[in-house]
Amino acid sequence: MTNQDTKLEMIEAELRRNADGIELEHLRDLIHADGRDALCFQFEDLTVDCTRQPVTDDIMNLLLALAEVKALPDFIDAMLAGKPINLSEDRPVLHCRLRSPEYRHGDEYKQLLAFTDRIRADKRIKSVVNLGIGGSDLGPAMVTQGLAGFHDGPAIHYVSNIDPNALLDTLAQCAPQSTLFIITSKTFTTKETMTNAALARCWLEAGGVELHQAMVAVTAYRERAVEWGLDADRVFAFDEGVGGRYSLWSAVGLSVIMAIGSKAFGQFLDGAHAMDSHFETAPLAMNIPVIMGLLRVWHRSYLGHMAYGVMPYDQRLARLPAWAQQLEMESNGKSVSRQGDPLDRPVGLLVWGEAGVNAQHSFFQWFHQSVDIVPIDILVARRPVGLPDDPMWQNSHHVLVINALAQAEALALGVVDAVVPHRQFPGNRPSVLISWETTTPYALGRLLALYEHITIVSGFIWDVNSFDQWGVELGKQMANEIMKGDNLAGVSPSAKAFLRRLKGHMPDAE
Repeated sequence: MTNQDTKLEMIEAELRRNADGIELEHLRDLIHADGRDALCFQFEDLTVDCTRQPVTDDIMNLLLALAEVKALPDFIDAMLAGKPINLSEDRPVLHCRLRSPEYRHGDEYKQLLAFTDRIRADKRIKSVVNLGIGGSDLGPAMVTQGLAGFHDGPAIHYVSNIDPNALLDTLAQCAPQSTLFIITSKTFTTKETMTNAALARCWLEAGGVELHQAMVAVTAYRERAVEWGLDADRVFAFDEGVGGRYSLWSAVGLSVIMAIGSKAFGQFLDGAHAMDSHFETAPLAMNIPVIMGLLRVWHRSYLGHMAYGVMPYDQRLARLPAWAQQLEMESNGKSVSRQGDPLDRPVGLLVWGEAGVNAQHSFFQWFHQSVDIVPIDILVARRPVGLPDDPMWQNSHHVLVINALAQAEALALGVVDAVVPHRQFPGNRPSVLISWETTTPYALGRLLALYEHITIVSGFIWDVNSFDQWGVELGKQMANEIMKGDNLAGVSPSAKAFLRRLKGHMPDAE
């Protein structure tokens, strides 16, 4: 055993002892401890308040020591230097380069903006429909909705589900002569996306519109898009080293640029790049992504919390939890290490959430009074975007912000009622209150980059590869085999019975 292994064992043993001890502490006492404001971190106008976390100075120091002994700084440097840290696919991880100023001086980015500017200037184009799924849909759709106050382009629609009603309902809002489709698929073989693309092509042909006029592609495999029938100059590539859930910053963001324009999209990238620079240069003890990533590890590995909530108090960010869910669960939902060895304990978190204050009237009851404890992030902009300059409208946003703060306090403090047990709130429920001035493109880009780095930090500490996603393949493979009628010998009897019932409803059934 090396000295480093011995150190690691000692730190982990101390963390386990502290985890046992912290259960005897209550947040209503911890938050008043001297020096607690050191757990409130600031970067530009972004404030990350971790004072309602079940940690002490000793615990934070141990978590930072864990990061050091695991060589987290070296890993960060290797990722940002473009080294092949995605071990199972032998690839670098390149999404941070896409938001750097250097990348934006290159021909690839300039061509993307030039095309977008032409489409936005073409008054015949009223609707843009992005056909994608997973990382080719969740990120762009979330950002487009989140920046609704900055839209000045055509109407943007997103279709991801292979359920034909999803596309049908969208096409009901469009006309063939005024609609542009973006087929977004890294491999250009994704079954759901290509099925929807084929339906959209038929819809265009029925409307008398030629394919090359109304469809473009975003893919890492340009030749496949050309073989499918698209013009080469209407195919926008991104590198294989950019994973789908990290691809928003690439040409996958084409639909976002269509909505908000190239200037605002540049500001969006600027915000992400600012967080990248903070992540690269800030000392670990002041590095916000590192601190939040280590807290995720603390909750999962030492306090035994399996789930984590993401609650944006912003209706336009209602899809942020779905994006964060894919980011974390596809990245860190693993059972083997980066080297392929079985893990000796669970890692990764079940991430979920909903927009506040709707969530308060839905499942916050469970947060407050369930036996289970689920740590959450509460996110809120301190000032609104684009509201009328009217006291009633402005006050409404003030009420929203106060609700966000009140929930953080109520979850931590609780209320002891010895007379009516049903009205007892145990408190001691951890949260991180994340706030910023206003949700501009810059602020949103910075926030999303923060969450990416949180996922990467925690994944590295857990020793998993946060950049592959082999777990999504088996179900797709089995669906293809069933569609073709191949290899059904091992299919369960109930599945075969279902297929017999289904046969009578198939278009080619006799």
